[in-house]
Amino acid sequence: MPLPAFLFGLLAAALYGSIFHLWRGGSLGKYLFYVSFSCVGFWVGQYLAEQWGWKIFEIGRLHFGIASLGSLVFLGIGYWLGLVRIEGSEK
Repeated sequence: MPLPAFLFGLLAAALYGSIFHLWRGGSLGKYLFYVSFSCVGFWVGQYLAEQWGWKIFEIGRLHFGIASLGSLVFLGIGYWLGLVRIEGSEK
């Protein structure tokens, strides 16, 4: 994958994580958590689209539509995992 496509994908995934954090709120740790999950989901979506030949809103070699969907799915999973409270935790 060309470097500009990689950087654009990274920027888009970070933007998704940042917007999600603005919507849900939280600390710096939650922000890093959301951005990380968003980036992982974006690249998992990109990989799956490349392997299975899915084509929705492509930008060059970047399968932007499926990668964005992967990012949103991973953000939802990350949010759900963030709701789990450990017994005895004071937060």
